[in-house]
Amino acid sequence: MKQEKALKAPSQAKVLMKRRILNLVPIIGLLVLIAVYVFVGYWEDIRFDKGIQAIINSSVVCAVVATGAIFIYTLGSFDISLGAATLVSAMIGAMAYNATGSIVVMMLVCILVAVGIELISSLLAAFLDLPVFITTVAMMSILNAFALVLIQINGTGDSISIPSEAVDPFDNMAFKLAVLILYLIFAVFMFNYTKIGRSQKFLGGNSLCAKLTGISMKKMAIVAFVLCGVGIGLGAILTVTYAPTVSRNTASGVGMNVILAIVFGGMPVSGGAKSKISAAVIGAISISVLDQIMSILQLGSGVGQMVKAVIFLAVVVLTSLGYRQKMLAR
Repeated sequence: MKQEKALKAPSQAKVLMKRRILNLVPIIGLLVLIAVYVFVGYWEDIRFDKGIQAIINSSVVCAVVATGAIFIYTLGSFDISLGAATLVSAMIGAMAYNATGSIVVMMLVCILVAVGIELISSLLAAFLDLPVFITTVAMMSILNAFALVLIQINGTGDSISIPSEAVDPFDNMAFKLAVLILYLIFAVFMFNYTKIGRSQKFLGGNSLCAKLTGISMKKMAIVAFVLCGVGIGLGAILTVTYAPTVSRNTASGVGMNVILAIVFGGMPVSGGAKSKISAAVIGAISISVLDQIMSILQLGSGVGQMVKAVIFLAVVVLTSLGYRQKMLAR
């Protein structure tokens, strides 16, 4: 018996060490990207102040939306309509400002519209008994078409604009970081210290066992989408404050960047107990730094997508090594 325990102890220690190393992979990846960015930046003699500002502007929007999406991804589901929802929320928010002249009304409308969109998606999935993925595919098409309708209704060409001076007081790093930090605090509290977060992680880890304990998948999905809607609304506000002219292409890359960010941040694609809010922030910054590197090197969009795809697959494989054998049957 003593010999068996002696043999088991090193193996358990190795497993723990392996998990710790794998948990550090996203942070190490981010540090490597930052090092490459600094090297390439000095080589090409760029202005780092402008580059850092561009990284913050793009990463904050992605991080806020991805933070909300964590609640959905934890359930083992995902929403590909995030970019379209951000676009429509920003458009209706801009129209609300033009109608009222109030920036506060614009911000409230952005959040309420985003929450409403996500609520509709979750209710469709719940009442039609369809996978969440199916309803979000349908919502993406509907929202993109609705954005064109809004532009026609607005009647001002191919975009919806608000005066730049209206949002100038909010187009600064202090406001953007404050929005991100406050939403992160709220999300971390809900995710780690409430029954909602614990139930969602339980459902993502093993939905069958969770249902047997009385946890409703439909109710938790609705809650997850509503919490995600708040993040989308905040992302829409940040989008309008940064670019007060909203066109059909606004936020077009948000949906894919959120998926990449969550995976880059080290969150398992299966959701469950390994899910973490920090993945959204780490991943969003990583994506933004990578985009800046490719911009400096003047790589085309096609090459950029190939690079992201390769890194995406590598990160999925690395982060799955630590939990692939630990997952419970669903």
